[in-house]
Amino acid sequence: MQVRISTDAARKVEAEALVVPVFADGKLEGAAAEADSATGGALADILASAEISGKPNEVSLIHAKDQPFHRVLLVGLGDRAKFRPGALAKYAGTAMRYLGKRNLKSMTFALPAEASADPARCASFIVEGAIAGTIDTTTYRTEPDKPIVVESIAILAESFDRDALARGIERGQIIGESVNLARIMALTPANDMTPTHLAARAKDLAAQAGLEYHMLDEDAMLKKGMGALLGVSRGSDEPATLSVMSYKGDPSSKEVLALVGKGLTFDSGGISIKPADNMHEMKYDMSGGAGVIAAMYAIGKLKPKCNVIGVVPSSENLPGHRAMKPGDVLRAMNGKTIEVINTDAEGRLILADGLCYARELGATKIIDCATLTGACVIALGHAASGTMSNDEAWVTRFLEIAADCGERYWRLPLFDDYRTQIKSDIADLKNTGGRPGGAETAGVFLENFVDKTPWIHLDIAGTAYLDGESPFQAKGPTGTPVRAFVAIAEDLALGSSSSASNGSAKVATSK
Repeated sequence: MQVRISTDAARKVEAEALVVPVFADGKLEGAAAEADSATGGALADILASAEISGKPNEVSLIHAKDQPFHRVLLVGLGDRAKFRPGALAKYAGTAMRYLGKRNLKSMTFALPAEASADPARCASFIVEGAIAGTIDTTTYRTEPDKPIVVESIAILAESFDRDALARGIERGQIIGESVNLARIMALTPANDMTPTHLAARAKDLAAQAGLEYHMLDEDAMLKKGMGALLGVSRGSDEPATLSVMSYKGDPSSKEVLALVGKGLTFDSGGISIKPADNMHEMKYDMSGGAGVIAAMYAIGKLKPKCNVIGVVPSSENLPGHRAMKPGDVLRAMNGKTIEVINTDAEGRLILADGLCYARELGATKIIDCATLTGACVIALGHAASGTMSNDEAWVTRFLEIAADCGERYWRLPLFDDYRTQIKSDIADLKNTGGRPGGAETAGVFLENFVDKTPWIHLDIAGTAYLDGESPFQAKGPTGTPVRAFVAIAEDLALGSSSSASNGSAKVATSK
């Protein structure tokens, strides 16, 4: 899809549709006011009739046969006083899905006046959202639903800084493409997305983004003492893999951010088998790993001045004849022994060795992500990802930077009570502390494998995929946490915890 800047006046835009924002106050400004004038007050009439009130992602289409833009699509942005740049991704995604499903091939987006505070970031969100809006889930049908195939989009320059818009467009294309890469990986069924396939995808994307890549096979894991990861893998004929993608954007620095993602390509629960209902969704259990792979691809393309490694331990969890059993004791890479209480608490086991390996590779800060616990879904629903940490400054910085990236995160505690719950009678730890505080006990379990390294755990069980579609996005995988990972890497490159604009990272320049 071609993306460009349009220097035309709004009333002279040549496109199949001109997309304009409208806030809940109903005021028509800038391109919206020009389009209203060109159409004889049609936009004002729509607002006066209350057909659209400016609520987020509301739409109303006006045909303008005698105008060069042919149509005007009004898209709601909500309360003007609460505007954040991240809302523009949903604004653009809503327009892309609404117009794309109606066979339109080109559209031009107008920005609200509020975008003048950070035009680069706003343009980035427009392009990211438009690209993310193109994905649908019917790729395996012999006659798939008609795809959204938009050939070109433009952002109306008006009085905005054109160099800033151009920087934002470049970034938005990379982020949008990367988010979709993660979503497509997660959509792929487990017979086509085994640990070996996931590792091959990581290797291919690393090459495309200019990253270093290496993989540990099961023999190498055995030599490293990765008994937790190998324990999960025992029940499957598919071998486990551990992929590492490395980006060295600041060779002069010893600081290394590690992103560690759970790559469970299918989770039956093992011997503690899951109920049959909705088990097919367990192909999504590698969403954390897909997010790390896609974020590393984006970081390689964006080239921020920082060092980042992506670590993706991957296996299947199946009840084969060699599968781990409740009561078994596994030994992780750092020597910690783990009593297996429930074989369906396997994600934390493969992450344990992934976190240890990240530290061996020199990580000075760590963020892991995983579709880890149903308990987190009960606690937060599908509205936010659970966030836990051993380091107040590090998690505060992350939450500030991620506040307007298009993903939502919420802090959960790691009280000593939860540490007591996972004490084993015969080993150092047990892999579950029962139902109470299930998200938090998983967090304190993982804390045992990072030592003193500043670390954040993201439980994305409720946000990695959604059961229903929205105006701006198809149902299924969301690409969480690609956007947050890129934002924190960019902020580290800027070298300041106070570098956020409206609580979010600015668009960083390349090194």
